[in-house]
Amino acid sequence: MALLRCAVIGVGYLGKFHAQKYAKIPECELVAVVDSRQDQAEAVAGPLHCQAVTDYRSLIGRVDAVSIVVPTQAHYEVCKDFLLAGVHVLVEKPMTTTLEQADELIRLARENHCVLAVGHLERFNPAALALEPLLSDPRFIDSSRLAPFKPRATDVSVLLDLMIHDVDLILSLVDSELESVDCSGARVLTSDIDIANARIRFANGCVANVTASRVSAKSERKMRVFQSRACHSLDFQARTLTTYRGATDPLATPEQAIERQEQSFGEADPLYAEIVDFVDSIRNNRPPKVSGAAGRRALEAVQRITEATRLIS
Repeated sequence: MALLRCAVIGVGYLGKFHAQKYAKIPECELVAVVDSRQDQAEAVAGPLHCQAVTDYRSLIGRVDAVSIVVPTQAHYEVCKDFLLAGVHVLVEKPMTTTLEQADELIRLARENHCVLAVGHLERFNPAALALEPLLSDPRFIDSSRLAPFKPRATDVSVLLDLMIHDVDLILSLVDSELESVDCSGARVLTSDIDIANARIRFANGCVANVTASRVSAKSERKMRVFQSRACHSLDFQARTLTTYRGATDPLATPEQAIERQEQSFGEADPLYAEIVDFVDSIRNNRPPKVSGAAGRRALEAVQRITEATRLIS
Protein backbone atom coordinates (compact mmCIF):
# COMPACT_ATOMS: atom_id res chain seq x y z
CA MET A 1 0.00 0.00 0.00
CA ALA A 2 1.09 3.57 -0.69
CA LEU A 3 2.35 5.69 2.16
CA LEU A 4 -0.32 7.68 3.98
CA ARG A 5 0.38 11.38 3.42
CA CYS A 6 0.00 13.11 6.80
CA ALA A 7 0.24 16.56 8.35
CA VAL A 8 -0.17 18.14 11.78
CA ILE A 9 -2.19 21.32 12.10
CA GLY A 10 -0.94 23.31 15.08
CA VAL A 11 2.54 22.45 16.34
CA GLY A 12 2.69 24.09 19.74
CA TYR A 13 3.53 22.09 22.85
CA LEU A 14 1.41 19.01 22.03
CA GLY A 15 1.29 19.28 18.25
CA LYS A 16 5.07 18.96 17.86
CA PHE A 17 4.84 15.56 19.54
CA HIS A 18 2.14 14.49 17.08
CA ALA A 19 4.51 15.41 14.26
CA GLN A 20 7.36 13.42 15.78
CA LYS A 21 5.15 10.33 16.06
CA TYR A 22 4.00 10.46 12.43
CA ALA A 23 7.63 10.74 11.35
CA LYS A 24 8.35 7.44 13.11
CA ILE A 25 5.51 5.41 11.57
CA PRO A 26 6.76 3.41 8.56
CA GLU A 27 3.37 3.55 6.80
CA CYS A 28 3.26 7.37 6.92
CA GLU A 29 4.90 10.24 5.09
CA LEU A 30 4.88 13.44 7.15
CA VAL A 31 4.27 15.98 4.39
CA ALA A 32 4.05 19.16 6.45
CA VAL A 33 3.43 20.82 9.77
CA VAL A 34 1.24 23.90 10.07
CA ASP A 35 1.35 26.77 12.52
CA SER A 36 0.26 30.38 12.29
CA ARG A 37 3.75 31.29 13.52
CA GLN A 38 6.20 30.70 10.68
CA ASP A 39 9.18 30.37 13.02
CA GLN A 40 7.42 27.72 15.10
CA ALA A 41 6.42 25.72 12.02
CA GLU A 42 10.00 25.85 10.72
CA ALA A 43 11.47 24.86 14.09
CA VAL A 44 9.35 21.68 14.13
CA ALA A 45 9.60 20.93 10.40
CA GLY A 46 13.39 21.20 10.14
CA PRO A 47 14.44 18.16 12.20
CA LEU A 48 11.59 16.11 10.68
CA HIS A 49 12.49 17.00 7.07
CA CYS A 50 9.00 18.16 6.10
CA GLN A 51 7.47 21.39 4.87
CA ALA A 52 6.60 24.29 7.20
CA VAL A 53 3.24 25.88 6.34
CA THR A 54 1.23 28.74 7.87
CA ASP A 55 -2.10 28.19 6.05
CA TYR A 56 -3.56 24.70 6.49
CA ARG A 57 -5.85 25.15 3.48
CA SER A 58 -2.85 24.91 1.17
CA LEU A 59 -2.56 21.22 2.14
CA ILE A 60 -6.01 20.22 0.90
CA GLY A 61 -5.48 17.82 -1.98
CA ARG A 62 -1.94 17.05 -0.82
CA VAL A 63 -2.61 14.98 2.32
CA ASP A 64 -4.68 11.94 3.24
CA ALA A 65 -4.83 12.39 7.03
CA VAL A 66 -4.21 15.11 9.60
CA SER A 67 -3.92 15.63 13.33
CA ILE A 68 -5.64 18.82 14.43
CA VAL A 69 -4.00 20.30 17.52
CA VAL A 70 -5.16 23.92 17.37
CA PRO A 71 -7.03 25.75 20.19
CA THR A 72 -10.41 24.16 20.96
CA GLN A 73 -12.39 27.09 19.56
CA ALA A 74 -10.88 26.44 16.11
CA HIS A 75 -11.45 22.67 16.04
CA TYR A 76 -14.77 22.79 14.21
CA GLU A 77 -13.73 25.01 11.29
CA VAL A 78 -10.44 23.23 10.65
CA CYS A 79 -11.97 19.75 10.95
CA LYS A 80 -14.85 20.73 8.69
CA ASP A 81 -12.55 21.95 5.92
CA PHE A 82 -10.56 18.72 5.89
CA LEU A 83 -13.56 16.38 6.18
CA LEU A 84 -15.29 18.14 3.29
CA ALA A 85 -12.14 17.46 1.26
CA GLY A 86 -12.21 13.75 2.15
CA VAL A 87 -9.25 13.91 4.54
CA HIS A 88 -9.18 11.65 7.61
CA VAL A 89 -9.02 13.56 10.92
CA LEU A 90 -7.64 12.96 14.40
CA VAL A 91 -8.71 15.94 16.51
CA GLU A 92 -7.54 16.60 20.05
CA LYS A 93 -10.05 16.63 22.88
CA PRO A 94 -12.50 18.21 23.42
CA MET A 95 -13.53 17.61 19.82
CA THR A 96 -15.61 20.82 19.55
CA THR A 97 -17.12 23.50 21.75
CA THR A 98 -20.76 22.51 21.09
CA LEU A 99 -22.70 19.31 20.50
CA GLU A 100 -24.15 20.76 17.30
CA GLN A 101 -20.64 21.15 15.93
CA ALA A 102 -19.77 17.60 16.98
CA ASP A 103 -22.87 16.25 15.24
CA GLU A 104 -21.96 18.12 12.06
CA LEU A 105 -18.42 16.71 12.02
CA ILE A 106 -19.70 13.17 12.59
CA ARG A 107 -22.13 13.63 9.69
CA LEU A 108 -19.43 15.01 7.39
CA ALA A 109 -17.08 12.16 8.25
CA ARG A 110 -19.78 9.61 7.44
CA GLU A 111 -20.84 11.26 4.18
CA ASN A 112 -17.26 11.68 2.96
CA HIS A 113 -16.12 8.21 4.08
CA CYS A 114 -13.53 9.63 6.47
CA VAL A 115 -12.20 8.36 9.77
CA LEU A 116 -12.91 10.85 12.57
CA ALA A 117 -10.93 10.04 15.72
CA VAL A 118 -10.73 12.05 18.95
CA GLY A 119 -7.56 12.34 21.01
CA HIS A 120 -8.49 10.93 24.40
CA LEU A 121 -4.99 9.82 25.27
CA GLU A 122 -5.72 7.94 28.50
CA ARG A 123 -7.56 5.21 26.55
CA PHE A 124 -4.13 4.16 25.25
CA ASN A 125 -2.41 4.06 28.62
CA PRO A 126 -1.27 0.43 29.08
CA ALA A 127 -2.85 0.29 32.55
CA ALA A 128 -6.24 1.24 31.09
CA LEU A 129 -5.85 -1.27 28.25
CA ALA A 130 -5.01 -4.02 30.76
CA LEU A 131 -8.11 -3.19 32.81
CA GLU A 132 -10.59 -3.78 29.97
CA PRO A 133 -10.58 -7.62 30.01
CA LEU A 134 -10.80 -7.69 33.83
CA LEU A 135 -13.99 -5.67 34.13
CA SER A 136 -17.34 -7.14 35.03
CA ASP A 137 -20.19 -4.73 35.80
CA PRO A 138 -18.42 -1.87 37.68
CA ARG A 139 -20.45 -0.57 40.63
CA PHE A 140 -18.36 2.35 41.94
CA ILE A 141 -15.51 4.36 40.39
CA ASP A 142 -13.32 6.92 42.12
CA SER A 143 -10.86 9.01 40.09
CA SER A 144 -8.56 11.94 40.75
CA ARG A 145 -6.58 13.96 38.22
CA LEU A 146 -4.45 16.69 39.79
CA ALA A 147 -1.93 18.95 38.06
CA PRO A 148 0.12 22.06 38.81
CA PHE A 149 -1.03 25.29 37.19
CA LYS A 150 -0.01 25.76 33.54
CA PRO A 151 -1.07 29.05 31.85
CA ARG A 152 -1.08 27.43 28.37
CA ALA A 153 -4.08 25.21 29.26
CA THR A 154 -6.52 27.87 30.46
CA ASP A 155 -8.60 28.44 27.31
CA VAL A 156 -11.20 26.04 28.77
CA SER A 157 -12.31 25.06 32.29
CA VAL A 158 -10.67 22.23 34.24
CA LEU A 159 -13.71 20.12 33.30
CA LEU A 160 -12.82 20.25 29.58
CA ASP A 161 -9.08 20.42 30.20
CA LEU A 162 -8.56 17.51 32.65
CA MET A 163 -11.79 15.94 33.91
CA ILE A 164 -12.89 14.97 30.40
CA HIS A 165 -10.06 12.38 30.28
CA ASP A 166 -11.56 10.44 33.17
CA VAL A 167 -15.14 11.01 32.08
CA ASP A 168 -14.36 9.54 28.66
CA LEU A 169 -12.64 6.52 30.19
CA ILE A 170 -15.48 5.97 32.68
CA LEU A 171 -18.06 6.14 29.87
CA SER A 172 -16.10 3.46 28.02
CA LEU A 173 -16.10 1.22 31.13
CA VAL A 174 -19.74 1.55 32.18
CA ASP A 175 -22.29 0.09 29.77
CA SER A 176 -25.15 2.36 30.80
CA GLU A 177 -26.62 5.80 30.21
CA LEU A 178 -26.04 8.74 32.52
CA GLU A 179 -28.94 9.26 34.90
CA SER A 180 -27.84 12.30 36.89
CA VAL A 181 -24.81 14.46 37.61
CA ASP A 182 -23.87 16.81 40.43
CA CYS A 183 -20.74 18.94 40.68
CA SER A 184 -19.09 21.57 42.83
CA GLY A 185 -16.24 23.73 41.58
CA ALA A 186 -14.21 26.82 42.31
CA ARG A 187 -12.29 29.52 40.49
CA VAL A 188 -8.80 29.86 41.94
CA LEU A 189 -6.26 31.32 39.50
CA THR A 190 -8.37 31.94 36.39
CA SER A 191 -11.82 33.28 35.53
CA ASP A 192 -13.02 29.72 34.85
CA ILE A 193 -13.35 26.62 37.05
CA ASP A 194 -9.93 25.41 38.22
CA ILE A 195 -10.90 22.65 40.67
CA ALA A 196 -14.03 20.51 40.69
CA ASN A 197 -15.60 17.35 42.03
CA ALA A 198 -18.42 15.58 40.18
CA ARG A 199 -20.69 12.71 41.13
CA ILE A 200 -22.09 10.79 38.18
CA ARG A 201 -24.92 8.28 38.52
CA PHE A 202 -25.69 5.77 35.78
CA ALA A 203 -29.03 4.13 35.03
CA ASN A 204 -27.66 0.69 36.00
CA GLY A 205 -26.79 1.91 39.51
CA CYS A 206 -23.06 2.53 39.03
CA VAL A 207 -21.72 5.72 40.64
CA ALA A 208 -18.55 7.60 39.70
CA ASN A 209 -16.82 10.18 41.88
CA VAL A 210 -14.49 12.33 39.76
CA THR A 211 -12.07 15.02 40.99
CA ALA A 212 -9.97 17.30 38.79
CA SER A 213 -7.65 20.16 39.71
CA ARG A 214 -5.17 22.26 37.74
CA VAL A 215 -4.03 24.21 40.80
CA SER A 216 -2.39 21.42 42.81
CA ALA A 217 1.13 21.18 44.19
CA LYS A 218 1.67 17.75 42.62
CA SER A 219 0.62 15.67 39.64
CA GLU A 220 -1.63 12.68 40.22
CA ARG A 221 -3.69 10.56 37.83
CA LYS A 222 -5.37 7.66 39.58
CA MET A 223 -8.58 5.65 39.37
CA ARG A 224 -10.15 2.86 41.39
CA VAL A 225 -12.87 0.66 39.92
CA PHE A 226 -14.96 -1.51 42.24
CA GLN A 227 -16.97 -4.51 41.08
CA SER A 228 -18.28 -7.66 42.74
CA ARG A 229 -15.46 -9.22 44.79
CA ALA A 230 -12.74 -7.09 43.19
CA CYS A 231 -11.16 -3.64 43.16
CA HIS A 232 -8.87 -2.45 40.37
CA SER A 233 -6.49 0.41 41.21
CA LEU A 234 -4.87 2.26 38.31
CA ASP A 235 -1.99 4.71 38.47
CA PHE A 236 -1.80 6.30 35.04
CA GLN A 237 1.49 8.09 35.74
CA ALA A 238 3.29 5.04 37.12
CA ARG A 239 1.53 2.81 34.54
CA THR A 240 0.51 0.21 37.10
CA LEU A 241 -2.67 -1.79 37.61
CA THR A 242 -3.23 -3.46 40.99
CA THR A 243 -6.15 -5.84 41.44
CA TYR A 244 -7.52 -6.87 44.84
CA ARG A 245 -9.87 -9.86 44.96
CA GLY A 246 -11.68 -11.74 47.65
CA ALA A 247 -10.00 -15.10 48.29
CA THR A 248 -11.67 -18.06 46.61
CA ASP A 249 -10.73 -20.37 49.49
CA PRO A 250 -13.58 -20.31 52.08
CA LEU A 251 -11.09 -21.43 54.75
CA ALA A 252 -8.65 -18.55 54.10
CA THR A 253 -7.34 -16.77 57.18
CA PRO A 254 -8.05 -13.05 57.64
CA GLU A 255 -4.54 -12.33 56.38
CA GLN A 256 -5.29 -14.34 53.22
CA ALA A 257 -8.80 -12.98 52.65
CA ILE A 258 -7.63 -10.48 50.01
CA GLU A 259 -5.52 -11.56 47.05
CA ARG A 260 -3.36 -8.88 45.45
CA GLN A 261 -1.95 -8.85 41.93
CA GLU A 262 0.08 -5.97 40.50
CA GLN A 263 0.96 -5.38 36.87
CA SER A 264 3.60 -2.83 35.92
CA PHE A 265 4.03 -1.72 32.33
CA GLY A 266 7.28 0.25 32.35
CA GLU A 267 7.90 2.72 29.56
CA ALA A 268 5.03 3.39 27.20
CA ASP A 269 4.05 5.91 24.53
CA PRO A 270 0.26 6.36 24.53
CA LEU A 271 0.39 9.17 21.95
CA TYR A 272 2.27 6.96 19.49
CA ALA A 273 -0.23 4.16 20.16
CA GLU A 274 -3.12 6.56 19.57
CA ILE A 275 -1.74 7.74 16.23
CA VAL A 276 -0.89 4.18 15.15
CA ASP A 277 -4.52 3.21 15.91
CA PHE A 278 -5.74 6.16 13.80
CA VAL A 279 -3.49 5.19 10.89
CA ASP A 280 -4.46 1.52 11.16
CA SER A 281 -8.18 2.41 11.20
CA ILE A 282 -7.69 4.27 7.91
CA ARG A 283 -5.67 1.55 6.22
CA ASN A 284 -7.97 -1.27 7.36
CA ASN A 285 -11.29 0.57 7.05
CA ARG A 286 -12.34 0.08 10.67
CA PRO A 287 -13.55 2.43 13.43
CA PRO A 288 -10.82 4.03 15.59
CA LYS A 289 -10.66 3.16 19.28
CA VAL A 290 -12.00 6.61 20.17
CA SER A 291 -14.49 7.57 17.47
CA GLY A 292 -16.25 10.85 16.85
CA ALA A 293 -19.32 9.38 18.58
CA ALA A 294 -17.24 8.58 21.67
CA GLY A 295 -15.76 12.09 21.64
CA ARG A 296 -19.26 13.55 21.41
CA ARG A 297 -20.49 11.42 24.31
CA ALA A 298 -17.64 12.65 26.52
CA LEU A 299 -18.32 16.25 25.50
CA GLU A 300 -22.03 15.87 26.24
CA ALA A 301 -21.31 14.39 29.68
CA VAL A 302 -18.89 17.20 30.58
CA GLN A 303 -21.40 19.79 29.39
CA ARG A 304 -24.01 18.23 31.68
CA ILE A 305 -21.51 18.34 34.53
CA THR A 306 -20.72 21.99 33.74
CA GLU A 307 -24.40 22.93 33.78
CA ALA A 308 -24.83 21.16 37.13
CA THR A 309 -21.79 22.77 38.72
CA ARG A 310 -22.38 24.84 41.85
CA LEU A 311 -19.63 27.41 42.26
CA ILE A 312 -17.99 27.64 45.66
CA SER A 313 -17.16 31.29 46.32
